[in-house]
Amino acid sequence: MSVAFRREGDDEHLEPKFEHPIPVGPNLVTPRGLQLIKDRVAELQAKVAALTDDEVALKIAKRDLRYWNTRQSTAELPPVPSGEKVEFGTTVTFLLDGKEKTLSIVGDDEADPASALVSFSAPVSRALIGLEPGDLGDFAGREDAIEILAIAATA
Repeated sequence: MSVAFRREGDDEHLEPKFEHPIPVGPNLVTPRGLQLIKDRVAELQAKVAALTDDEVALKIAKRDLRYWNTRQSTAELPPVPSGEKVEFGTTVTFLLDGKEKTLSIVGDDEADPASALVSFSAPVSRALIGLEPGDLGDFAGREDAIEILAIAATA
């Protein structure tokens, strides 16, 4: 029989499980973000230790643990922001197309847009970083689409 028609095991037909992609660039974190990473590592270590019967769940937990261990070991706490300009670790209130918005600029793993926590690598964050109260900034190809109203250091 041809090798093409032979199957070694039941796992061969399953989709391969790839590693979680690591975001490009520095792994900047706020103190809160670093604590979230540490908590996730501890949770996954306990899960790996407890899993003995389910081989698939154990592989997934170990993969997740590798990701979070990497994120913890590469985490960088930048200096505490002054609050004078928009930078990592600040909360900024601004007008975008005439609508007031407030968001905090945080690390990739801490980002939660629904809670107004936006990654420093997000387009809106990149448009805001470096601006000061009263400044106008470009966004999405439009000049002066952003006006900075207030900045507060949150990290």
